Amino acid sequence: MGTTQLETVPEPKYWHLRTVLSEALDSEFSVGEILPNERDLAARFGVARATLRQALEQLELEGRLQRRRGVGTTVAPPRMGVSVGTAQHAWPGGPHDAWQTLDCALEVPPAAVAETLVTGRDESVHVVRRSRVSRGQPVAAELLYIPAHSVPDLSGIDAPSGTARARAVLRELQRLELERQENAVELGSARADDARELDRLPGAPVLVVTTRFIARGRTAALSVATYRADTCRLTFGDSGGVEIHHGPERHAS
Repeated sequence: MGTTQLETVPEPKYWHLRTVLSEALDSEFSVGEILPNERDLAARFGVARATLRQALEQLELEGRLQRRRGVGTTVAPPRMGVSVGTAQHAWPGGPHDAWQTLDCALEVPPAAVAETLVTGRDESVHVVRRSRVSRGQPVAAELLYIPAHSVPDLSGIDAPSGTARARAVLRELQRLELERQENAVELGSARADDARELDRLPGAPVLVVTTRFIARGRTAALSVATYRADTCRLTFGDSGGVEIHHGPERHAS
């Protein structure tokens, strides 16, 4: 990284610094490499540490950098494309599903979820927990809510919880004919549980993708997937899936 001092420019100094740093990331650093500490960077570019922090925070929001506890600031991998297309797709747990199944339990869902599933206020549903990993790092966590009426033939399954139970629930769900799925996306902040699972700090920006799976004219399952906003970007189209992009495109669509 060069040592040229910043000259007076009409744009905010932190934004100009952000541009300089971005170019340096492309030419001098590799994915996962740790940046020098703030004191050294500020001295090298002749800026206040407050200005440097603003530039680093902007690059983190753009997905160029990651701040990892106990490690420091590292160069982020290319963002993962989260498709929000409306084409018909497949049930969760299919042969081309990239999610990893972790656990399953019977729980009373949040009120908003129960309303969407049209279940009773105190009625338990199957909650399947899954995760998505890219380049060895967790990038998304999912809670998949499945009411009992969608998987009526589970009474003979011995495993009360765990991965085996989760896979059995997903296999039974796939017996239904999927009519369509509806997606919604919103920007949110990581809750404590999400932050721990995604290796982020509480309050970090996340993308929340909610998917309703429709069968027999009603919601057969509801997915609430939380993606790291620093490693994911939205893509629009009819692909209907989540793809990993390893090309040069780094910025949010």
